[in-house]
Amino acid sequence: MTTIAIRTSSLTKTLGALGRARELGILLAVVLVVVAATIKNPAFLFSHDGWRDLLLTPSILLLVAVGQAVVIITRNVDLSVGSVVGLTAYLTGRLFSDIPGIPIVLVVLAAIVLGGLLGLINGALVAFANVPSMVITLGTLYAFRGIDVVWAGSNRVNASDLPRSFLALGTGQLLSIPILTIVAVVVLVAAGWYMRNARSGREHYAIGSDPAAAHLYGLRVTRRVLLAFVLSGALAGLAGVFYAARYGTVDSQAGSGWELQAVGAAVIGGVAIMGGVGTVWGAALGAVLLMTINRALPVLGIPDFWQGAVVGALIIGAIVLDRVLAVRQRRRLIEARDES
Repeated sequence: MTTIAIRTSSLTKTLGALGRARELGILLAVVLVVVAATIKNPAFLFSHDGWRDLLLTPSILLLVAVGQAVVIITRNVDLSVGSVVGLTAYLTGRLFSDIPGIPIVLVVLAAIVLGGLLGLINGALVAFANVPSMVITLGTLYAFRGIDVVWAGSNRVNASDLPRSFLALGTGQLLSIPILTIVAVVVLVAAGWYMRNARSGREHYAIGSDPAAAHLYGLRVTRRVLLAFVLSGALAGLAGVFYAARYGTVDSQAGSGWELQAVGAAVIGGVAIMGGVGTVWGAALGAVLLMTINRALPVLGIPDFWQGAVVGALIIGAIVLDRVLAVRQRRRLIEARDES
């Protein structure tokens, strides 16, 4: 059996370096937003609730953005993650209310498995039907949300239906760091290690850079695409558990619009929408930036309209920047090749 090495082009290396610079820039932007909001209202940071919310609020979106980043790196997109979050959040609440005394671990596993199965449906339709992922997942977005609406109806899960030990996960802290934040960071570290160090993780980049060449090289493209969607669905399922623990109240509209926030976080974080470039670390920082902006702008007295406009401008700017840098670098590589 012949092992084929995946070479990293000069373009990919350069864009990777630019991606790391982008991540540092996002981190600096987060710091600046926090500083500005804290100057306006010191309680934004220098209070128990302020510090906790600063770390806790991005945790749910961070999980969804990490899964989304893996999918986008393979040159696909998963628009159904918001519906998966809502469906698994409602499943979490119903398991606790319908089966008193059920262990929390079983509920978490059930949500992750359901999310993974929904992701597998997406991945199978994309990989085997050879239909663009945006079309497929736009359809499953409405299909999964429809299942949630039919199941929940006009009912909702209330905090009184959930055990106190579970709700404590949404507010509990360890060394002044929220438990949900710790879990999200552990997942992030594991995903970051896998994408950087595991051969199968690096193959996601090769597939996203050039799917046709990946097929010719003998890479297991179908398997990797399936894995990316399953991972995205499973992390959205875990995010659904986080949602129920964090907010206590779950209805059929839980998670609505999260798919666009997840895509926005990944793109702002340096994950190229055309695939092959970016890291889950950047996507996580993008999620932190988006959620921090959402909390900070009202403190700064900026109207709701401008909050959405700022986020939209960040997404558009990130896409334009990626395109400009890619075109410039390709031009330089062509010129260097011609000179030699």
